[in-house]
Amino acid sequence: MRNLILKCALVLFVSSFVIAADSDIRLNSLGFLPDMPKKASICSECSEFIVKKASDNSIALSGQVTGPVHQNDINQDVWTADFSEIVQPGKYYIEVPEVGKSYEFEIGDKVYDFAYYTAMKAFYLWRCGCAVEGEHNGIKYSHEACHTDDGYQDYRGLDDDSRVDGTKGWHDAGDYGKYTVNAGITVGCLFMAWDHFGDTLKNISLDIPDTAPGYPDFLKEIKWEIDWLFSMQYPDGTGRVSHKLTRLDFSDFMMPENDKEKRYYTGWGSAATADFVAMMAMAARYFEPYDAEYAKKCLDAAKVSYKFLQENPQNVAPSQRDFSTGGYGTTDTDDRLWAAAEMWETTGDANCLKDLETRISAPPATRGFGGFGRRGMNAAAGPALKVDEDWDWGNVKNLGMFAYVLSKRDGRNPELLETVKNDVVAAADGIVTKANADVYGRTLGTKYYWGCNGGLGRQALNLNIADKIQHKEEYKHAMLDIVGQLFGRNSYGRSFVTGLGQNPPMHPHDRRSGADDIEAPWPGYVVGGGQNATNWVDDEESYQTNEIAINWQAGLVYALAAFASGK
Repeated sequence: MRNLILKCALVLFVSSFVIAADSDIRLNSLGFLPDMPKKASICSECSEFIVKKASDNSIALSGQVTGPVHQNDINQDVWTADFSEIVQPGKYYIEVPEVGKSYEFEIGDKVYDFAYYTAMKAFYLWRCGCAVEGEHNGIKYSHEACHTDDGYQDYRGLDDDSRVDGTKGWHDAGDYGKYTVNAGITVGCLFMAWDHFGDTLKNISLDIPDTAPGYPDFLKEIKWEIDWLFSMQYPDGTGRVSHKLTRLDFSDFMMPENDKEKRYYTGWGSAATADFVAMMAMAARYFEPYDAEYAKKCLDAAKVSYKFLQENPQNVAPSQRDFSTGGYGTTDTDDRLWAAAEMWETTGDANCLKDLETRISAPPATRGFGGFGRRGMNAAAGPALKVDEDWDWGNVKNLGMFAYVLSKRDGRNPELLETVKNDVVAAADGIVTKANADVYGRTLGTKYYWGCNGGLGRQALNLNIADKIQHKEEYKHAMLDIVGQLFGRNSYGRSFVTGLGQNPPMHPHDRRSGADDIEAPWPGYVVGGGQNATNWVDDEESYQTNEIAINWQAGLVYALAAFASGK
């Protein structure tokens, strides 16, 4: 009965918002920071707009729209209302004659705090191997301890039916598998968020169990994933790392504790091994102030696997015989570059720097990021720049490049360093150009692919790191365009994040959300988005457009962390 009441209340809440607001006025439904740009996109013919205070309906600003601009990919004429001059904190709405009025939005310093909290806590709710519980909008979400029998080594080529404790970690996506390669880009982006915004994030409680006493909650959550990753390194001392730990096929929609199928480590892959090195080297740096012994354990593991990579330079694709779960197939050139970068940054070892700079100086790869599904990778010609505007698990070289240019260590080749810095800035400028040309400020412009909403979030790293090299206000503005795109200033006029913003997704491809008998989905997760400009559907069966995944989530967390107040 309680769930039924909550379902009804939620439907009424969402319905009232939809009825009260005109969907032709599209803006960032989280709100706006006082001293930053504020824009709305309007897809109905208009000439003027009025911004009113929600408290008394008085006029705060009136102005003329610009446009229309026709955008072919969405086949829309769009007008733009710029109300950036409003800086007074408070709640407002936009009224457009002959069109309607927007939903209420807030201007203030803390408008992104709750979204950051919810998006980062979503990683805790993804935990595998333990019971979890959390509350959002008065609804309790929970599951019991799951997959406590992880995992079996039959496919490692070791003793059949032997088990190594592979509990902990996060469920990867809408399914319950755990994948080293996708953990790589996820943990890498999260550690960079800590590196760049840690002074703020350390003060934000996530209300999660104290599974790592003394750690800030943000690092405490990452440690849960690192704890699991130790099990992915072969127990034979070689340093090889298993590509994934899953059952042989995807489960039906059920709660994780009801998924009793046997789960196995796959064979090793060189990309997974390199990503393991990078993650463990980062963990050694960032965990050392809180637990020096654990940090040393991380670095020791990284050294073993890095040595193996140095002695075995060939690319090795993992054996996935008998498995139909997520493929994450990729070559290892970019992964080895990232591994060398993090090993050098952590240890200062000159041999690691030589390895890194040799790899940076190599000719561009013949493929770059072309859009990645979780089951494979689409190839595309590699970009001329050493830094990509758009990247994902199949091309993590940006993480290595970012570590290289931001390092405080001495010894780098000055000419190579300048080249990489220039390419970081050039890539960021390209992102800004695309955002400024798009009627909704979309930083990917007209590019769409499987999981492109995650790509949007990751572009916040490009922009923020470029800003550290060469400060430009437009970089921060484009980062806010990313947040706006994900929370309502888009061609759908909807939030892409469950439980947050205006008219959020209600039917993500997520086994927990589909199996728990609660109407509202598990909160805080960004869905992948359309593979073209118009084909996103809020449908549980549409894993191609509406799934959730840890790599996409990490980009969202980074973008929100950049603007969290921590107050």
